Amino acid sequence: MTTYFTSESVTQGHPDKVCDQIADAILDAVLAADPYAHVACEVTAITDAVHIFGEITTLASVDYEAVARETIRAIGYTQPGHGFDADTCRITVDLHEQSPDINMGVQREDEAESGAGDQGMMFGYACRETESLMPLPIELAHALTRRLAQVRETGILPELLPDGKAQVTVQYEDGVPARIDTVVVSTQHTDGISEQALRARVIDEVILKALPAHLLDDRTHMLINPTGRFLIGGPAGDSGLTGRKLIVDTYGGYARHGGGAFSGKDPSKVDRSAAYLTRYLAKNVVAAGLADRCEVQLSYAIGVAQPVSLLIDTFGTESVPVKRIRELILDTVDMRPAAIIRRFGLRAPIYGRVSCYGHFGENAKEMPWERTDLADMWLKRVQTHCA
Repeated sequence: MTTYFTSESVTQGHPDKVCDQIADAILDAVLAADPYAHVACEVTAITDAVHIFGEITTLASVDYEAVARETIRAIGYTQPGHGFDADTCRITVDLHEQSPDINMGVQREDEAESGAGDQGMMFGYACRETESLMPLPIELAHALTRRLAQVRETGILPELLPDGKAQVTVQYEDGVPARIDTVVVSTQHTDGISEQALRARVIDEVILKALPAHLLDDRTHMLINPTGRFLIGGPAGDSGLTGRKLIVDTYGGYARHGGGAFSGKDPSKVDRSAAYLTRYLAKNVVAAGLADRCEVQLSYAIGVAQPVSLLIDTFGTESVPVKRIRELILDTVDMRPAAIIRRFGLRAPIYGRVSCYGHFGENAKEMPWERTDLADMWLKRVQTHCA
């Protein structure tokens, strides 16, 4: 059976991603000085303005405006006159401390029993479509947006500006990726370059350099800036908000999502830390050969340390009973928030590294939740049990 699946990615200069990166830069700055801080930082961005708001409880002294301007500058919004730049945009800060009602459930005398910072459900996923055990469409989309940033920053395509998007449609035959059917790239650019010239340069320097040649053919559709031009971009072209690119941040729509955003949240928020754990568990299941596809769901209640549910779905691809996989996880992994934080070292200022181009897979390959250090142990337990 022939099916098609599409995923998208966005560049650092996309208005929502500008906000995510500012929020995570603030989180990193706070955690660098106060690892036990509680942070729930939100950011909005519009033409020539950024608003930082939310809840931060910390002993650290952080210049939030300076962090925001440094982040905007690093993204590439440095040219005045384009509606948004690091030096002239107005920045307002409205932050207050975490609600004592929430803190009462999260902060316990026995740290190991500290409760979840909120209720909710989180999903993690892994499959055999790529070396990173991620779905192919989202990894290809991220490869395109990372390449867009690279050719802009290195001067290969100096006419490009920071905002951009990419979308990839993969054709599957009986569930196996067969070819790339459609590629869409929308990239902000300076005035003065023709539509035809930009299209040719993006195809040559971005698409053909970022995507596997064996998946492209003469039937692959390539759409570059379909409206014809893209001069006004970033927060000057559209408002930005933290947490509005949840699918880009995770699996490109290939797996379910619990609805919680990541950026700007400290690891006591299970929206973030437990989402990292579910990816870790799913990836280790697949790496161990216990299934070819695996989705893990966890759910938590605010103020309660242990998850209230654990669901494993292997979509009929398991090599051992799903019940046995669930037992392995329950027997070997402490899923309380404090244990997740300890396992992955989540009190460190590491979040800016994944605030754009995905929190999982190739972009996050050095992050602790991408390790497969449980796979061998689980496989040996299964083999011993079967012997």
